[in-house]
Amino acid sequence: MQQNRLTWMIGGPQGSGINASAEVFAKACSRAGLRVYANIEYHSNIMGKHSFYRVRVGDEDVRSYRDRTDILVALDHETLAGDADHRRWATHFGHLHEVNEGGGVIYDSEIDFSPGSSGRPGLRFYAVPFMDVIKRALDEVGKGEQARRYEVMKNTVGLGASLALCDYPFDLVAEVIRGQFKGKRSEVGELNVRAAQFAFEHVREHFDVAGFPYTLRPGPDAKARILAKGYEIAAIAKLRAGCAFQTYYPISPATDESVYLERQQREYGLLVVQCEDEISSINMAVGAAHMGVRAATATSGPGFALMVEGIGFASITEAPGPVLVLYQRGGPSTGLPTRQEQGDLLFALHPAQGDFPHIVTAPGDLREIYQDVFSSFNWAERYQMPVIVLADKKLAAVYTTIDRLELKYDEIDRGERFTGSEWTPVEAKGPNDGQAHDGEVKEYLRYALTETGISPRSRPGIEGGRFWSTSDEHDPDGHISEGVDMRVAMMRKRMGKLDLAAKAIPADQQYALHGPAGADLTIVAWGSTKGTILDALGRLETEGKRVNFLQCRLMKPFPAEGVGAVLRRAKRLVCVEENYSGQLAQHIAAETGVLIRERITKFDGRPFSEDEMVRAIREAYAGRVEAVVTNVR
Repeated sequence: MQQNRLTWMIGGPQGSGINASAEVFAKACSRAGLRVYANIEYHSNIMGKHSFYRVRVGDEDVRSYRDRTDILVALDHETLAGDADHRRWATHFGHLHEVNEGGGVIYDSEIDFSPGSSGRPGLRFYAVPFMDVIKRALDEVGKGEQARRYEVMKNTVGLGASLALCDYPFDLVAEVIRGQFKGKRSEVGELNVRAAQFAFEHVREHFDVAGFPYTLRPGPDAKARILAKGYEIAAIAKLRAGCAFQTYYPISPATDESVYLERQQREYGLLVVQCEDEISSINMAVGAAHMGVRAATATSGPGFALMVEGIGFASITEAPGPVLVLYQRGGPSTGLPTRQEQGDLLFALHPAQGDFPHIVTAPGDLREIYQDVFSSFNWAERYQMPVIVLADKKLAAVYTTIDRLELKYDEIDRGERFTGSEWTPVEAKGPNDGQAHDGEVKEYLRYALTETGISPRSRPGIEGGRFWSTSDEHDPDGHISEGVDMRVAMMRKRMGKLDLAAKAIPADQQYALHGPAGADLTIVAWGSTKGTILDALGRLETEGKRVNFLQCRLMKPFPAEGVGAVLRRAKRLVCVEENYSGQLAQHIAAETGVLIRERITKFDGRPFSEDEMVRAIREAYAGRVEAVVTNVR
């Protein structure tokens, strides 16, 4: 009997509401003191294609998904055996091969499926008449003849049946369902509760569930926790930082962040603008930053490809932003619109032509997203440059438990600003806005060559703060210049600000070493692989394997000295990435001179599971080079 370590999966056609039931289940578990990690896989078309949602639950923190599931809910035949070739389900189609021995399979009895043909005699199959259950719930309110109109409630039926198997208190889930349907929709919520309850009772009455080996009970510590998705945390961080202007053009998986902010904009004094394209999005955000407000945008790879000239424009004009959250997905071109990849690192490091300063950070989990997005606004205004936060589809869509949201670095820094008194001596050039002080001609120079390279920025409405700005090279007052000395001085001014940032950004926001210092193997990775690696290292430790994990977080300016020192002390190095070419390994080689030859890569559009990571690191530990993981689904 296994208690409070459960993976639950629901699968069905896109648009069948699997996300609603999965998130209700996750929320009910989280409220009862359990830890949750949930992720969805779905096709990029709107309706019809197969999708599925996993919910992993445990007493302790869970940061990744497992290959195997304990309960599978099937809303269609494809979830069980696939619709391309039913005889080949065990290799490429369906999910029956992923169910643990002794696990439960709940399916709609209307599906043309025979458990005897599954080849899995060790599984427990539960055929439930989904539509009969829905009709029974509707009969109570005199709508039984409309049952087919409410077919989407099948997801709720599957959830209710699952609760009966794992012996989870039904009332906890019913409370969450009611909370999802408020106001005029409360009647629909009650219908869903009744459908789930009838399914719960049906399974209890018609099947022997007493011996089901996977049970789930409320946790011992039922205190309030946050259950959130990555895009929600990024959006909340923007609000906390005082973001006043967000632009976007719809693109998966970045759109969810902007839609979330649209719902909050009136309460928080934020303006969210859906633009005609990504070029407009970046340019409007740059303009807003110059106007003196904290500005941001969000996009994914194809949209980022259109924003590159605007990023260069922001950098050469020393705009105090914007902050750009880049949600990576499978590429190139349109690629895999709804799938996972860490394929944009090198692009984000060098997005526009020429040499120019910008900051790139890559948080590894939701807590780090919260801190890094918040800090990015400070960095953007302090150093007057754009900041890119590298997230991805996995971080955007993951639905997981967080004890609390807190900022270790919570002060807001608006950087150096012109107030009307920061006058700079200049040579007389004829009529200008300068004022004479003690016989010396002075004026406001937006791009003054200061000792730090940072010159106070102005905004419209400040007396004496008018300035010229151009995307050409320019002199301190913003006028175009192609002079040799001026070009050298301005390049040094702009690029030198990266050195300031490298010294000021806290070390724990640059990189971290997890695990024993004297490990036999050091895993080097970045971004959303963090949680999976930490879960895998916990299992490998029980096998007596000494493995640690170097997490690279600040990508530009890169902490070459600190990271290089860790790398040179390591006994063996393996780089783990979710891309084909090993982009972090290339970046590390360029910055530190350390070439990591052993690579664990995954590039099929799905994130590493904990089990895949454990197997891959075991192979690397045994000395196998080029440990490549792929996973065809």
